[in-house]
Amino acid sequence: MLFDDKYKTIEKPLEGIFRDRGSKFIAYAFPVRSEEQAKMHVSQLKEEHPKARHHCWALRLSPDRNVFRLNDDGEPSGTAGRPILNVILSNDLTNICVVVVRYFGGTLLGVPGLINAYKTATAEALKLAEVIELSIKDVYSITFDYLQMNVVMKTIKDENLKIRRQEFENICTAEIEIPKSQLNSTLGKFEKIESLKLRYISTI
Repeated sequence: MLFDDKYKTIEKPLEGIFRDRGSKFIAYAFPVRSEEQAKMHVSQLKEEHPKARHHCWALRLSPDRNVFRLNDDGEPSGTAGRPILNVILSNDLTNICVVVVRYFGGTLLGVPGLINAYKTATAEALKLAEVIELSIKDVYSITFDYLQMNVVMKTIKDENLKIRRQEFENICTAEIEIPKSQLNSTLGKFEKIESLKLRYISTI
């Protein structure tokens, strides 16, 4: 197998706190599947912590781990989002967003102090993480005649595939998740079913 078809993420939201010279840094880590989800968490935290000085965040998305975003939210460039992201990277996690809410304590921490604070708060949250390993899967839509129902459902059962949604009428459709590691063999079986149509939707 030429690729790694597994990735690691966190099972549920977590919190961690770090304090330095009166400033309080509260890190919130969330499992996410999209940038929109992450931004929703940032917005909610801004509502929950209206008196906080900064709401800095970083995220890493997609099973191949190649989508990154970070935001210093008014802190000096490179002192907040980047240290948060570096902790995510060092834990080899993806599909995760970490938001660190800072309450300013009156004393400037300087660049090294800020980098350390955002890094440590993030690490405190992720220390508690229950890390789960998930398989990279491709989502396909299949369309087939009702008369082919038995053979299609048998293939789905034999291949141990998850059905995301289904509509069974004269013409049937279903969305299924196929692990990357068994993609070629599974698609080969579906392609042998008469008049069945396959359409790639996304990778999760």
